Amino acid sequence: MDRSPAYLAALASAAVSGLDPVSVEALSSTPDQSFDVAFIQDTEHRRWVVRVPRSDVAGAEMDRTVALLALLGRRLPFAVPAPKGFVALAEGGRAAVYPYLPGHNLDFAELPAGPGLAAELGRAIAALHNTDPAIYDEAGLPSYDADAYRSRRLAELDRAAETGRVPTTLLTRWEKALEDVTLWRFAPTATHGDLTGDQVLAVFTDDSDASTGTIRAMTGWEDAKVADPADDFAPLVADASPEAVETVLEAYAHARVERPDTNLIVRARLVAELGLLGTLMTALSRQDAGAVEVLTTQLRRLDDAVHAGEEPDDYRRTSLAPIGIRTRPTPPPALVVDEDDEELPELVDPDLMETEPVDSELVETDRDDTVAVPVAVPVTVPVAAGDEVPAWLELEHSEDDEPDEDHAPGQDAALAETDEEDADELGSGEVSPDERPSAPQ
Repeated sequence: MDRSPAYLAALASAAVSGLDPVSVEALSSTPDQSFDVAFIQDTEHRRWVVRVPRSDVAGAEMDRTVALLALLGRRLPFAVPAPKGFVALAEGGRAAVYPYLPGHNLDFAELPAGPGLAAELGRAIAALHNTDPAIYDEAGLPSYDADAYRSRRLAELDRAAETGRVPTTLLTRWEKALEDVTLWRFAPTATHGDLTGDQVLAVFTDDSDASTGTIRAMTGWEDAKVADPADDFAPLVADASPEAVETVLEAYAHARVERPDTNLIVRARLVAELGLLGTLMTALSRQDAGAVEVLTTQLRRLDDAVHAGEEPDDYRRTSLAPIGIRTRPTPPPALVVDEDDEELPELVDPDLMETEPVDSELVETDRDDTVAVPVAVPVTVPVAAGDEVPAWLELEHSEDDEPDEDHAPGQDAALAETDEEDADELGSGEVSPDERPSAPQ
């Protein structure tokens, strides 16, 4: 239903006492919109926003949102719409009137990286995700744990597959990502649910300098729920540059109470791709043949794009495979060989050596100038049976490894027997203390 600007102004005047409209500007309507919206200025130069639901479903969503915004307004560092009045509609439901929130909508495609607006956006999203989920429960909004939300996404994919308009390779790609439980390990958080640039308002100290921007408000809370935090990053990942996404995520991670999970951006990329399915299903339900054809073409282009190639960087790559935890390999300690040896076998990769060898002779100087000598540490390198020993661990056989000619093979055994005989004699008392060899002075 398209409502005229004059009708919307009359609703605003009836909803708020003392509101006398002077001018009204209605937003252009599109078939997929859930609300009729108009901006109104009154005789006291105050600006207002009137929102009228187009369906019973939209009306129910607005009522739930009103309860949530009353609770969030006191807990967030930015503003949210706070209705000042309502008016009943003849066809059922009610319209709401809000004070106008100043600011500029963001274009994520033009979001600059670095300190400034991108970092502000990251901190604003973190403040929302730090909110106690119990507030959403109190407002009657839906809540999902990780497994339930993954199952919900799978059901949506199955319904889209039945249309026959989604490329098979895309269906396989998305099904594989949704069935990989390692990708869906996250702590459910309070989310906005539709955090596009149109829902974010920013103000600037200098309109020509994006670094002076701050997030003033967030609007459009009809899709709010306790669910995957990646949902609020999906529009950003789809439109912003990789550098801007990295800045937002870094600021977000520093401001979050809980550390973000490793695969947050991977799921955000998946949610952004799945967004086309939701729009397609809506167009099919409206029997909008033109929109269906456009969306089908977009799905084919997406299929070509994600298979054209992958970048190794986390913010540029198109893969939906989970990101593993990166660890730095610890090099084995250097082997210390006696200084009398002629050669030092290379048990450590030369590329891993960062310092020059230290002279093993301790230099006697003043107490504060004493040079420490490296301590020999035995090295054990596990090698499975049948495995090839790495080249840098192979030791060359040298003449120094030959047995000492002056030391016969049986000499150790003979010495051991002699020691035992001496011990027996001493224990039996045959050798008097006076006859024992004296200790060296």
